[in-house]
Amino acid sequence: MNGEIDADLAMIDYIVIAGYLGLVIAIGVWVSRQTKTGEDLFLAGRSLGWGVIGFSLFASNISTSTLVGLTGSAYEGGLAVSAYEWMAGIPLLLMAFVFAPVFLKSRISTTPEYLEKRFSRRVRLYFSGLTIVFTVIVDTAGGLYAGAVVMQVFFPDIDIWMFCVGIGIFAGIYTATGGLRAVVYTDVLQAVVLILGTALTAFLMFQSVDFSWATVADQVPEGNLSIVQPIDDATLPWPGLFTGVWLLGFWYWVTNQYIVQRILGAKDLSRAQWGAILGGILKILPTFFIILPGVMAVVTLPDISEPDQVFPIIITQVLPVGLTGLVMAGLIAAIMSTVDSTLNSSSTLLVNDFLIKRDKEPTPEQQKTWGTRATLGFMVIAIAWAPFIQYFGGLWSYIQQAFSVLVPPLVVCFTLGALWPRGTANAAFWTLISGHLLGLGVFVTNQLGIWPLHYTINVTIMTVISAVVFVALSLMDEQADVDKDSLWSRETAFDTKACNAPVWANVKTHAVILTALMIGTLVLFW
Repeated sequence: MNGEIDADLAMIDYIVIAGYLGLVIAIGVWVSRQTKTGEDLFLAGRSLGWGVIGFSLFASNISTSTLVGLTGSAYEGGLAVSAYEWMAGIPLLLMAFVFAPVFLKSRISTTPEYLEKRFSRRVRLYFSGLTIVFTVIVDTAGGLYAGAVVMQVFFPDIDIWMFCVGIGIFAGIYTATGGLRAVVYTDVLQAVVLILGTALTAFLMFQSVDFSWATVADQVPEGNLSIVQPIDDATLPWPGLFTGVWLLGFWYWVTNQYIVQRILGAKDLSRAQWGAILGGILKILPTFFIILPGVMAVVTLPDISEPDQVFPIIITQVLPVGLTGLVMAGLIAAIMSTVDSTLNSSSTLLVNDFLIKRDKEPTPEQQKTWGTRATLGFMVIAIAWAPFIQYFGGLWSYIQQAFSVLVPPLVVCFTLGALWPRGTANAAFWTLISGHLLGLGVFVTNQLGIWPLHYTINVTIMTVISAVVFVALSLMDEQADVDKDSLWSRETAFDTKACNAPVWANVKTHAVILTALMIGTLVLFW
């Protein structure tokens, strides 16, 4: 095998891809006919079951950049990058047992809305506006661009902007008409396709080394099969592994609207908790189905110069006819599951946080209309911006790291807000402002080489500083009345049928299984 891309697809591959797209359209049309109100559009009528929630969490998280980026990073630097996948179980356990009970008890529609119930409206609007900008400009447009770049490998005669327009319109229309219910049901299909496609890829890559782990161990660079790396490692130093990775995951799994929306749409707390833990269990799979094939490609495809080409080359050179189409369908699934989720969450934030006023409540039908228009508007913005990302070069990867600027004060405000009644609105607001300014300063000095610490270590340090600021400012303020529904309590967190079910169906058992799987993965690849 060599490092050249032979991207010709057979007719059966095109049939598989077309069949998949047709099924997505059918699901979108079916669901859109049942979407009549704003709550249907934004929260699926609060009717989601645990299986749908878990698979949708997984599918929305696996983007094109995940498939391409993780495989390429594993090819270049080994298994350390897998921590960003399997350690998602930590924030998802926090979601299940701390934040899902609080969020559902508060009956919120957006995560910024929680900040208003707990603190103040200005805290809510600050966080919501920031989230919308980052979601549309970074997540949605980035998903379109990354997907277009990979698709162009297989269809080189089509310009990137045409892929951006096609993917954006396709995902945007069924999201605008069917809302969250359309998103999550298509996500279930997309999750199944992703799991099957990547599992087959992993099997065939292992077959390519004659199912010999010793062969892999002998030929990959020393240390590439270990998750725990030295403190000066450029990919993931060990202090960042044990503290920074799950703190970064907190932003994504606990506060990010386009993920949390699935929890908010749960039928009840039991289903929200089961769904969050199922999502954590599914997040163990990318280590074995996506990242390990990237490591094994060092043996079978040793001459690849660009890491981002590893995944496309694996698809075209390892997979047989027909299965190439299935994995391509999985790749398209990853693109659309990111785009549809980010569009739906952005429209939810705009309508619920900025357009709906307390003294002038719109009808459910008006909310749906606003949401549909907002989704289509954000779709146009993302499509227009996505092609320009190619001119930013390395800056775009820095923008991805810039998400770490958001995390520390958010971890503090959400966690201490839920667990510590003494926290005040003024402290929350100024913790967010000062934390983000400090984070921006650290980010800039880090890029200039003035501040040398890895960003996963910086996140830990800034979280501690933000906590000190929040506590100090709260203690200097007068204690105000707090909405009790915005506070965590043991009674409401554990008094559910999910915790009182038989052992095999008990959510606590599932939490133990998830914890054991995370520890097992760490020990296996220590």
